[in-house]
Amino acid sequence: MYTYCNRQIFLLITPPAGLLLMAPTETVQALQSMLYRDNRNRHPVGSAQRTGALMENLANFLFEVGMLKRTPRSGFQFLGSGDESVAEHSFRTAMTGYCLASQVAGVNQDRVLKLCLFHDLPEARTGDLNYVNKKYVSVDEALAVDDLAKTIPFGDEYRALLAEFTANETLEARVAHDADQLEMILALKEYYDLGNRNAAEWYPFSVKRLQTEAAKELAERIWSTDSSRWWFANEPAEWWVNGRVDGADKK
Repeated sequence: MYTYCNRQIFLLITPPAGLLLMAPTETVQALQSMLYRDNRNRHPVGSAQRTGALMENLANFLFEVGMLKRTPRSGFQFLGSGDESVAEHSFRTAMTGYCLASQVAGVNQDRVLKLCLFHDLPEARTGDLNYVNKKYVSVDEALAVDDLAKTIPFGDEYRALLAEFTANETLEARVAHDADQLEMILALKEYYDLGNRNAAEWYPFSVKRLQTEAAKELAERIWSTDSSRWWFANEPAEWWVNGRVDGADKK
C-alpha cells in the first residue's frame, strides 16, 4: 500500500490492481484503524494462544536446536583427528554463506543465510551420517522435517527451506551448498596445518563439489593460506616473547 497525505486529501493506491482512491483524510484514517484492529485480531498479542501452547512449542524448538551442540560431525573419526559439532559447522557455514553471497551477483543474501542456518537442523533427530555411513544406513529426513514443522509457526517456511536446499536448483541453494563444502575445506586446512596428511587427500573431493566460481576461487585461497596467519604471522616476535613492542604495551 502506498500513501500520500496532506490536510485535506489522502491518496491511496492499492496494488496489484492499481486502484486510485481519493478520500478525506478522516475517512482513510478510520479505515486504517479498522484494518489495524482486524490485524490484531488475526495475530493476537498476549493472547492465551501465544503465551501457551505456541510458546511451549517454540521453547521445545530451541531446545532441539541446542541438541546440535551435542551432535558430532561423524566424518572426523575417519579423518583421524579433530572433532566438531553440527552446531559449530552450521554457524561457520552461515558466516561462509554470507561472505560468499556477497561475491555472487544476483543472489538473495538473506535467503542464503536461512538455508545455511537450517540445512542440518534435521540432524538433531537423525544424527550426522558421513559418506561411509551412507553406504549402509538411510534415514527418513523428510519425516524428521515434517515432525518438527508441524509444531512451529514457521513450519511451512522450514519445509520450503529444506526442500530448496535438497533440490539444489536455485542460485541461493547452490551458494548454500558451496558454503557447506567451504566450511569443510576450512576445517580440513586447519587440521592439515596441524599435521594431518589425510586432510590433503580429502580436499580435492570437496573442491569437486563446488558449483560457483566464487567458491572455487575462495577454496584455492583457503588452501594456500596458513590457518593461523590471521592472529600470529602479522605480529613481531617481540610481542610473543614479552607482550610488548618497543618497550610499550600494545593497545
